[in-house]
Amino acid sequence: MIVHFEPASEEGIASIVRSAASERVTLAIVGGGTRLGLGNPVRADRTLSTRRLSGIVNYNPAEMTMSALAGTPLSEVEAALEAKGQMLSFEPMDHRPIFGTSGEPTIGGVFAANVSGPRRYVAGAARDSLLGVRFVNGRGELIKAGGRVMKNVTGLDLVKLMAGSYGTLGILTEVTFKVLPLPSATATVVVSGLNDAEAAAVMAEAMAQPVEVSGAVHLPESVRGRFVGGSLPEGAATVLRLEGLEASIAMRAEKLAAALARFGPVSRLDAVQSKLLWAEIRDVMPYADGTRRPLWRVSVAPSAGHQLVAALRLQTGVDAFYDWQGGLVWLRMEAEPEAELLRRYVGALGGGHAMLIRADDASRGRIPAFEPQAPAVAQLSERVRAQLDPSRIFNPGRMATAA
Repeated sequence: MIVHFEPASEEGIASIVRSAASERVTLAIVGGGTRLGLGNPVRADRTLSTRRLSGIVNYNPAEMTMSALAGTPLSEVEAALEAKGQMLSFEPMDHRPIFGTSGEPTIGGVFAANVSGPRRYVAGAARDSLLGVRFVNGRGELIKAGGRVMKNVTGLDLVKLMAGSYGTLGILTEVTFKVLPLPSATATVVVSGLNDAEAAAVMAEAMAQPVEVSGAVHLPESVRGRFVGGSLPEGAATVLRLEGLEASIAMRAEKLAAALARFGPVSRLDAVQSKLLWAEIRDVMPYADGTRRPLWRVSVAPSAGHQLVAALRLQTGVDAFYDWQGGLVWLRMEAEPEAELLRRYVGALGGGHAMLIRADDASRGRIPAFEPQAPAVAQLSERVRAQLDPSRIFNPGRMATAA
């Protein structure tokens, strides 16, 4: 039986880590347990959860910054921000639907996995909002980096390193991050009936317009009916989000619709439909189907996304839709993960990153979840980890096929 720790303080975490390091005992680090499927499988002796390390430490709406303990539920953070008309600009995805997990996502888990949503390509990733961290390293030492303004006085930008490290460099105990005003209104312009290549051109055209598009997604006919209760107009849907003041949105939507009318039928969703649609896009709801069919998150150049899918369809069964103006492709394979084929095509189209998000246990055990690093980068990563977790006790295997 695996021992499970739930310390309620930083010192409690540090004490457990010091004991684990001295005994050469490995630790699986978890928050709310909703994203355990991300990365490679962890094989650890014991589990340490940050769930009891919870609460908002400081929130200054005027300065647009918040500090919260790592185990604070994301819902609590977002509720506090919404009450003051603010938000997390990077729009973190909820992985529970695609993994079929329960529990509450934590703010520490969001930053540890660098979780972002459809607004990522204009607002930045989670790490771009992170200003400061407190964490316990592999020696059981409490480290503080950053603050309410971005600084780098350590030689290593520890704030950036911790974001997206998946708990392999240290255990986050507190995070400080910037927030932005919540848009007072949202609308979505829909261009219907485009194929994937046409949609890529339309999204590029939309981004070139002076209307501040904050979301650009193409939903092929294979997935279009799975959004907003099937109420989107007939045909593949290229959806473009506008946010801001109601009067501004009305003018911008009219201008965008006029610019795109030559490509196909143009319509508009109301605020309620828009909110639901973008939440479903964020959480990849078409593939929250209760199965473990392989699901990939592929980042490529926006112009290469549709080419990648077209090439794959000549070789294997695949379903897909496109976020980030076509630069983020959500791919669901119908049978095998086809990792070698997929990553070969990604390389041939100029490079990118293919992350295996979901698969059966056998596939997860043999396929690296993350895009393999170049040898020089892998060596640098190991040197950084050796500095922060010299005994290799945190989340062994999560970022690589071996601890």
